[in-house]
Amino acid sequence: MTTKSNEVLVDVQNLVKYFPVTAGILFQKKVADVKAVDDVSFKIHKGETLGMVGESGCGKTTVGRTMLQLYKPTSGNVIFEGNDLTTMAARDLRAMRRRMQMIFQDPYGSLNPRMSAGNIVGEPLVVHKMTRSRAEFKDQVDELLTVVGLSPYMGARFPHEFSGGQRQRIGVARALAVRPSFIVCDEPVSALDVSIQAQLINLLEELQEQFDLTYLFVAHDLSVVRHISDRIVVMYLGKIAEIADRNELYENPLHPYTQALLSAVPIPDPIVEATRERTVLQGDVPSPLNPPSGCVFHPRCPVAVDGDCSGNHSPGLSNEIGVPDLREVSPGHFVSCIKV
Repeated sequence: MTTKSNEVLVDVQNLVKYFPVTAGILFQKKVADVKAVDDVSFKIHKGETLGMVGESGCGKTTVGRTMLQLYKPTSGNVIFEGNDLTTMAARDLRAMRRRMQMIFQDPYGSLNPRMSAGNIVGEPLVVHKMTRSRAEFKDQVDELLTVVGLSPYMGARFPHEFSGGQRQRIGVARALAVRPSFIVCDEPVSALDVSIQAQLINLLEELQEQFDLTYLFVAHDLSVVRHISDRIVVMYLGKIAEIADRNELYENPLHPYTQALLSAVPIPDPIVEATRERTVLQGDVPSPLNPPSGCVFHPRCPVAVDGDCSGNHSPGLSNEIGVPDLREVSPGHFVSCIKV
């Protein structure tokens, strides 16, 4: 693993991203907001991998894209290497993009089918004017393909000639091309076979050590996240439920939602698997169009108390909106639950 430091590389402060819902054909009028990310704060230290987990639709991908300013945040700040990305001019932000990149979830949809693998990998070099000649361009592309485990001659092939795992390696090479310090990995292995997943995870770990990278690793597979992450953020319906060190989270999950997630992870030992206690959540995930008041998890929470958890004012709840604060209950372990 690469060396972690106490230096904060990315500081996300009260990040909010709402998507407007409109009605009407000629005169479109906003009728509601999809609250994809709602007041999220966390820090990523230089050299670490921060895992982010949660059910589909909880806002994980939106957090990653908003951090990189692919989506403009509704409010909040993203401080990257001491610069607030949310207030940057477009020209300055374009230059800053060299330092932060993204590996997309879909290895089939994220590559231009009309471009060769070599041109896909090398396009960032052209955009940021990092090569001075055709020969230098080819040398750098060949080196990038080799680094991710592909042969340089494959650069002449087109995306449809590669397997899913190979396509994702092309995506990794493209992200590395501009020598970034921070990469958002948006479920990079979810579309791949299990054996290919392991190869790609190992590759990402090797590259992190080789190039001194910092990752935000978004996934819904808890076993994958535990393997690659140093700390883990658990999200539910646009909010953070829990943040902890990976071992602390698995050995001592405190939020009821985290406990439910972990109880669904299969264990290889059949005896332990047969005897362990499971937490089965009732109902469906509420709509981010109309999230519950108070703690957003309370309609499905097995320990919720009517009144306290549904938004009435009580100790540990914000006086304004009745949402439980994200509190540090032990060193480095934060939980958003008044029952902890």
